[in-house]
Amino acid sequence: MRGPWLTSVFGAVLLAGFVVVTVTGMLSYAAYNPDLHPVNDKTPDKGLLGFYLFDWPTSPYWLYRVTQGVHVTLGLVLVPVLLAKLWSVIPKLFTWPPLRSVRHAVDRVALLLLVGSALFETVTGVLNIQLEYVFPGSFYPLHFYGAWVFVAAFTVHVASRFGRMRRALRSRSLRAELRTPLARTGPEPPDAHGLVSPRPAAPTVSRRGALGLVGLGSVALLVTTAGQSIGGSLRNTALLAPRGQDPGPGPNGFQVNKTAAVRGIRPADTGPDWRLRVRGGGREAVLTRQELLALPQRTAALPIACVEGWSTDDQEWSGVRLTDLAALVGLGESPPDVYVRSLQRRGSFRAAALRENQVRDPRSLLALRVNGAELSLDHGYPARIIVPNNPGVFNTKWVTALTFERLS
Repeated sequence: MRGPWLTSVFGAVLLAGFVVVTVTGMLSYAAYNPDLHPVNDKTPDKGLLGFYLFDWPTSPYWLYRVTQGVHVTLGLVLVPVLLAKLWSVIPKLFTWPPLRSVRHAVDRVALLLLVGSALFETVTGVLNIQLEYVFPGSFYPLHFYGAWVFVAAFTVHVASRFGRMRRALRSRSLRAELRTPLARTGPEPPDAHGLVSPRPAAPTVSRRGALGLVGLGSVALLVTTAGQSIGGSLRNTALLAPRGQDPGPGPNGFQVNKTAAVRGIRPADTGPDWRLRVRGGGREAVLTRQELLALPQRTAALPIACVEGWSTDDQEWSGVRLTDLAALVGLGESPPDVYVRSLQRRGSFRAAALRENQVRDPRSLLALRVNGAELSLDHGYPARIIVPNNPGVFNTKWVTALTFERLS
């Protein structure tokens, strides 16, 4: 079955799919507000690669849920296509001699970087989705640098192969191939690049069967994953997603990424002695939870959407607007950025930053209750941040201090 046409079919699918994955990945990077360095973006020595895109908006409130859901789900759906594409060119990966000229050497190095970075991004992405942090170092910078290696190698590969792919796709009809059974399956004509075997064996599967097998694998991954992002009744179909299933009934019965125990939260940390410190403009206010509950309470129906691709359905949060807390230290209705500190002792993001447009959105709350009940400890009791269209990692739980200041 190997030949330019079959390889080009897989290549065309990957071309379209990887462009979408790359764009949504860049949007995910923008959602971290990376110029709030080093609070939000701890990538070392990123230089020009860490260019700042734009202030991440708070509307529409579901944007990050959609873009990150597409990024993760499509990335998984493309895994069978990527493996099939690599299978279709395996003979070319082991040609001898490996380097025949300077131009050939450059092409081979680009191909090595492309295959290596594609597999690296896929493996680290899947491990991150499954919450298996077995790779050396933090997922965030590893995936960041791997992505830029992939983008560079992918661009070179597409530029050098696009014309060849287009000619190969025009050489045969997809509709005709999908109607060709095994009995009438034959090899493609010999090609100048050596993809077609010079001595092909008798076929054991048709090209229609090969495309169907790969497509079925992608559909299976879509069906068993997408529900974690779509939510509703489809959440029960997300069999391969660790945060896909409904965790139980009740007001706090929605997905939890990291529990209080995992983050090192002790009962004494959130007991009667807990206080929230609000600083800004040279002033400080210290409030108990009861004093926070005595302030004007606002509500906002918002989901939590995480970088792993899962999200909750909309939950009704209630608490104190961030602008009202800024007003307590004399910052009025136009406060600057805010630096948020958490009680957590273990793990990353013990502190996070929100940009001023996020602080000023009337739906941005220091949440004290959810769905009419007190926050559970795993959902951030005694207080947590909830901001529209904000990556879940920055909706900080177990908040202990807010410092309003210019951070960028």
